[in-house]
Amino acid sequence: MFSRAPQFAGCFVAVAVALLVPPPSSATDDISAIIQRSVEANEADWRALAHFDFDEEDRDPSGGSKTYRELMIEGSRYARLIAVNGVPLSPEAEAQEQQKLDKVIAERKRESPDRRRKRIDAFQKGRERDHILLQQLARAFNFSMTGEDKLGAYEVYVLQATPRPGYQPPNLDAQVLTGMKGSLWIDKQSGQWVKVQADVIRPVTIGGFLARVEPDTEFELEKMPVQDGIWFPRHFSMHSHSKIFFLFAHHTQADETYSNYTEILPR
Repeated sequence: MFSRAPQFAGCFVAVAVALLVPPPSSATDDISAIIQRSVEANEADWRALAHFDFDEEDRDPSGGSKTYRELMIEGSRYARLIAVNGVPLSPEAEAQEQQKLDKVIAERKRESPDRRRKRIDAFQKGRERDHILLQQLARAFNFSMTGEDKLGAYEVYVLQATPRPGYQPPNLDAQVLTGMKGSLWIDKQSGQWVKVQADVIRPVTIGGFLARVEPDTEFELEKMPVQDGIWFPRHFSMHSHSKIFFLFAHHTQADETYSNYTEILPR
């Protein structure tokens, strides 16, 4: 997911999902139950996503868009273009995209064991990075319940997340958590997450020494139910300010909408 976002922005996508983990608290048995239920739901969503195809519409700052069908092919994702500016491809363009897909399927089916392993390992490495970030949230943030509200059709708990003093990230990817704060809206009935917003409040280095993300970077993630208690992203937006090699200013925007989640059938 988020396959066409700039590489250094991928960490923020993971953090957006990660910030959805509810606060560690022993104030009441009810709060503890909410926490446990939410953690279990989050894990189930993460595991399930690899078993679904979906559509991803990427909108650029000028208002144009491209829509891709994100397919799981032989153990990793492939993005098949299906529409431009909301208009389905012409028959000629559709035929070209089908030829590209057929070629990829054939290549992946006959690739060497070593090449297959490297391709799948690269895909799984990104998923595992996201998973580690998810697991770090209880350690990285202090959480507070700020109230209850209604968001769309959902009755929600509203929480705030702020960096926990003294938190020591286990790796460079988790370093991003030290400079962020966020707001969360958690569905009361399911324990699932409806929305999360996050902001960078101080410069944060990601990717080793390659990039530093500056304050005023912000993003928002919304999720939706798909099936059998599983919730996946519905919309993601990001506006980031960064410095590459700490010298060159770089500004990035992302606006991505997800739909048509379909459980993968044997191909």
